Amino acid sequence: MTSTIERGMATAEVRRHSDPPRTPARRRPSLMRTSNGRKAVMAVSGAVLVLFLIGHMLGNLKIFLGAESFNSYAEWLRTVGEPAVPGRTILTLTEIVLVAAVVLHMWSAVSLARRAAKARPVKYAARRRSQAGGYVVHTMRYGGVIILLFVVWHLLDLTFGTVNPKGFDASPYDRIVAGFDPSRWWVTAFYILALVMVGLHLRHGLWSAFQTLGLTRGRARGVLSAVAAAGSAVLILGFVSVPIAVMIGAVK
Repeated sequence: MTSTIERGMATAEVRRHSDPPRTPARRRPSLMRTSNGRKAVMAVSGAVLVLFLIGHMLGNLKIFLGAESFNSYAEWLRTVGEPAVPGRTILTLTEIVLVAAVVLHMWSAVSLARRAAKARPVKYAARRRSQAGGYVVHTMRYGGVIILLFVVWHLLDLTFGTVNPKGFDASPYDRIVAGFDPSRWWVTAFYILALVMVGLHLRHGLWSAFQTLGLTRGRARGVLSAVAAAGSAVLILGFVSVPIAVMIGAVK
């Protein structure tokens, strides 16, 4: 119970000892501040990147149809949407979405890792086996750095032609053949290493998505594990086939 003392226009509350203490109302955190919200950001941005990888791989495989087919595909990427929109508009918007997806994916991954570390500041006395892919989880951090370096090199080499022997003025087909020339075996080796890291990330991401949806129970666990591994392998083999074909002279 409380009583009020009036002094003119001013009033003051006098709290009796029997009154329960008041607790300030807590504001609910925004979705982006919660773990579930950040996991959703990671899932959506990851899905955007996977769709891009599938489309990019299919486009790369056109190189096996010859220089004319591959160069026509590269030209189509720059002119898609014309004359409804100016040339390269759709491609530029796609690049913006991809950059945003990469930034959000990295931000959500780092923030979730830091939150998990704060929640468990003391390490386990006994080493526990990871339930999300074992060695895959332990290579996520280093794999992410390798992939980032690879993306930068890939853009400088095959998109801008800055470090490509043929330069920017060469056709996309010629830049790929020159970029993966046998004399530049170290470029191909780095390309394959980065794609292996992408495959590990993809497998881990697919498996985590299956777990989040509650699908990895009972007999479905083994099947979905195989699906995640097979899907990642197919995607990576599609990418790797191009530099290997150039190295062995199947694509000239």
